[in-house]
Amino acid sequence: MTERKIKSALISVYHKDGLGPIVDTLNKLGITIYSTGGTETFIRDRGIKVVPVEDLTGYPSILDGRVKTLHPKVHGGILARREGNHLGQLAKYDIPEIDLIIVDLYPFEETVANTEEEELIIEKIDIGGIALIRAAAKNYNDVVIVPSREDYATLQHILDKKVGVTELSDRRQLARRAFATSSHYDTAIFNYFNEDGGLPALKISQMNAMPLRYGENPHQKATFFGRMDGMFTKLNGKEVSYNNLVDIDAAVGMMREFQSGDPAFIILKHTNACGVAVRPTQVEAWHTALASDNVSAFGGILITNKRVELGTAQEIDKLFYEVLIAPDFTDSARELLSKKSKRILLQYHHLDQQTKSFKTLLNGVVVQSTDLKTEGAADFTAVTEREPTTQEVTDLVFANKCAKHLKSNTIVLVKDNQMISMGCGQTSRVDALKQAIHKAETFGFDTKGVVMASDAFFPFSDCVEIAHDAGITAVVQPGGSIRDKDSISACNERGMAMVTTGIRHFKH
Repeated sequence: MTERKIKSALISVYHKDGLGPIVDTLNKLGITIYSTGGTETFIRDRGIKVVPVEDLTGYPSILDGRVKTLHPKVHGGILARREGNHLGQLAKYDIPEIDLIIVDLYPFEETVANTEEEELIIEKIDIGGIALIRAAAKNYNDVVIVPSREDYATLQHILDKKVGVTELSDRRQLARRAFATSSHYDTAIFNYFNEDGGLPALKISQMNAMPLRYGENPHQKATFFGRMDGMFTKLNGKEVSYNNLVDIDAAVGMMREFQSGDPAFIILKHTNACGVAVRPTQVEAWHTALASDNVSAFGGILITNKRVELGTAQEIDKLFYEVLIAPDFTDSARELLSKKSKRILLQYHHLDQQTKSFKTLLNGVVVQSTDLKTEGAADFTAVTEREPTTQEVTDLVFANKCAKHLKSNTIVLVKDNQMISMGCGQTSRVDALKQAIHKAETFGFDTKGVVMASDAFFPFSDCVEIAHDAGITAVVQPGGSIRDKDSISACNERGMAMVTTGIRHFKH
């Protein structure tokens, strides 16, 4: 027999919102309700009869509420199989069957997010609730487990449509939810205690799933686990795809470098920036970024650090793009840009960055600290006879920020706060430089007076020689090669300036 009728319920929840209709229906169906503490008071205040758990166990809530339901008369009624010997033992020890468990755990994650006071955090580690969840889920053959207020709707459906009678499939599905809830909770606790990485173990849990149409390619399946609405409000457009997500992540990562100060615009394609500019006005920033490579910009991802005004929107509207990201939009700009239903408009709430990044490799996962280092002028060490001019320093800082977010090997060319070109993803730094110069010339830029950034050091003088021939006047690079002097000497011979940062920004 797979059907089980709910005749008794134990309720112990932290959050009471949403619980009212549940207990009203339980009462209407004549189901005996056991409860504890604040939940018991909540139920009684609704005029509903409730049996205190302490009347069942013969023990009061003790140790400041740490022990309430941890008792054989509770767990025996949950774990007993509804057959032979187990039912006999329940009768012998006067233990009632408990058919339904409703739990909402102490808010551990929320507490960690809102305080650093360890005593408060530790007190939000739920013991009794987790024990109830696991016991009921283990005995799903006979018991219904509701492990979170997010599952109230499922229970309400069972109570309303099935008059409190559950099928095995109902109970198994809720048991699956229960173990997902308990494992997620335990993962959060472990990660709190292992924040310093002292124990070599990786625990990841995400309960928010967003199915995607497909993965990187149509034959691949994909699901995004995370909270898009924690960072963005989607204002318009089609469903976000796997490739959109990858590009949005790259766009947000790069805009963190330019979010303060004058209006900035970044245009990306396949995670690499093809246009970056900072200007006194947003519309100037847009036109200048687009001028860097108006071919690659087609179908790209756009991001800006300022509210999109109507004038800028009218110019952007001339280009086909996939996603536009901004901190805000004027009503008129939003109305205009939303006329094309497939365009994705995202309003970002913040650009906070996770401190760890993950990547699947071989038969495992590698975890590394996120590259949060950004060098400014104070981090530059002039290594050549000629030091860079004030304007060159400004452009070198700009170029170095761009290089950090482009695929290695990369070279970035910048003049007057505009990335006029880049070469990236090349197998040699010489190829990256040649690509950058050729691309700049293709789009009509004069490379004379331009500065250059590299994501890694120059072990030979060849790139300096090529850069000089193109009119490039200043270079920023990490340094650290045993042959640094070769490229430094090449700069000195040609009157070029070079600064080093001591920080490499490979991006594979």
